[in-house]
Amino acid sequence: MTEIKRIGVGARMSDAVIHGATVYLAGQVADDPSADVKGQTQQVLDAIDRLLAQARSDKTKILQAQIFLANIADFAAMNQVWDAWVPEGHTPARATVEAKSKSSLLARARLAPARLIDQLYGCRLPCPDCCYGQLVSLKATHGV
Repeated sequence: MTEIKRIGVGARMSDAVIHGATVYLAGQVADDPSADVKGQTQQVLDAIDRLLAQARSDKTKILQAQIFLANIADFAAMNQVWDAWVPEGHTPARATVEAKSKSSLLARARLAPARLIDQLYGCRLPCPDCCYGQLVSLKATHGV
């Protein structure tokens, strides 16, 4: 069974959950809701960078991103900050939608980055306790 690791565990949710080679981030919001959409987007992306570092991953490994804007008219402004942040050649599958909010938050994001097996376990040896070892074992035993 693959271990589940949680980061920033709270009463209602965790900031991130790691399962195997995938990291699931909770929706991230700006610390300062008085900032404009560019400022809030930068704050969200900074929070994501911090969580990725805690999960031993980085923005080059983001598989999927979902961005929620309070007003879709802010799409271009948000994209200016996003485009400066995401590494060229490592853009994830992404969806951006308008999501009305009762708060003053203008931008929110949720991502799912991957981690490399060698980063998880420090090796690629087929030991029985890691995902790579389990995959090798499944192939040998069941021809999967």
